[in-house]
Amino acid sequence: MSFNIALTGLAAAQKDLDTTANNIANVNTTGFKESRAEFASVYASSVFSAGKTKNGDGVQTTMVAQQFHQGSLNFTQNSLDLAITGEGYFAMSEELGAQDFTYSRAGAFKLNKDNFIVDAQGNFLQGFPVDPSTGDTTSVSLSTSSALQIPDASGSPRATTSVYSSFNLDSRASAPTLAFDPTESATYNSSTSTTIYDSLGEPHILQLYFVKEDPATNPNEWQVYATLDGTQFNTSGTDAAPLGPITEFQFDQNGLPLSTGDPQVGNTGTTFNPFPIPAGAGAGLSTLLSNGATFPSNVQMNWRDEANTSNKLPTQFASRFEVKALEQDGATTGRLAGIDIGTDGKIVASYSNGDSTYLGQVAMVRFSNSQGLQQVGNTGWKKSLTSGEPIAGEPGSGTLGSINSSALEQSNVNLTNELVDLISAQRNFQANSRALEVNSTLQQNILQIR
Repeated sequence: MSFNIALTGLAAAQKDLDTTANNIANVNTTGFKESRAEFASVYASSVFSAGKTKNGDGVQTTMVAQQFHQGSLNFTQNSLDLAITGEGYFAMSEELGAQDFTYSRAGAFKLNKDNFIVDAQGNFLQGFPVDPSTGDTTSVSLSTSSALQIPDASGSPRATTSVYSSFNLDSRASAPTLAFDPTESATYNSSTSTTIYDSLGEPHILQLYFVKEDPATNPNEWQVYATLDGTQFNTSGTDAAPLGPITEFQFDQNGLPLSTGDPQVGNTGTTFNPFPIPAGAGAGLSTLLSNGATFPSNVQMNWRDEANTSNKLPTQFASRFEVKALEQDGATTGRLAGIDIGTDGKIVASYSNGDSTYLGQVAMVRFSNSQGLQQVGNTGWKKSLTSGEPIAGEPGSGTLGSINSSALEQSNVNLTNELVDLISAQRNFQANSRALEVNSTLQQNILQIR
């Protein structure tokens, strides 16, 4: 019996050594979680056995338990390197559209030849669908998740439909005495320009000119003229002669804007309300194009910033001309310029044309019992009966942790502790070996009795 007890001790010590050696071997493995060998005594007795004198039957390994405490973060220069702070796992699939997921905390991701986000084994990182404009998640179910892909172009160009302009006109300026001519700076007081885009994504320069009217007849009034690529136009087209202003502005005695209705060329009214510049081919901006493109819809002029901020409305103060806002909503085709991943896992792509688009949200899952997960190698786990079903959610919501971009979670192995455990396991192995040797010596002595 003592042989068997010592043998169980040797087996337990060997299991402890194997577990410790595996921890030490993976001390630099990204996302690795250390294991701990857990043992229990073996005790067998019957109804008629003398329980008070029973010494036990050895030791057995009950579990090699994984330890899922947080590893330290190692910061990198790669935005696709992701680390989870807190509870949760990345969901990975071996094939596109597959529902057999592997779960991992190793976030060393990269792009494959098709621009899908994958790990070193080529497994696809899963993500939730989002609204491209707002980033709002439309579903947080693993069944609706898909492989995340980073397109290298922003798609088709977007023609300009709205221009936002706000400014301060200098009330001290003198009215020009000559008729407006965009080529003569003496015929206008101030000007500003922005780039707008046609249906092919080709840029054009929209320039606005501000001309102060005679204070004796029209106090605090300004005329606004416009050109596209140097060609003057107005709101009734480009074939009217002479071409007048596109609108007129009037300010009160405090330099704040007055609004008196919709603009009409040649009228005596003034306005700061938004109004459309015709884009039709018959009489509009499209007439000025010679590249085969058009402006698909009228261009809305907005005398404010895009957010309609109250303190950015046009003014006429006794200070130099200042542009407060000048924006437009068109874009040409662009190439991928950068990727940003927030703590909530939302992926934002920035393009060379200034566009930003939400591409998806990194899917994160948790389990009721993480120690019940089945190890499958490559720092990955599969669900099991004891782990429970995966519960998906957005990073940073509920008990799920947040995501750190440009960082990797290091192994949670404490090398100092492992070396101490290694010495302890070695001593345990030697002691059980010595017990076997003593048992062998005792039996040899008995056999030699005559």
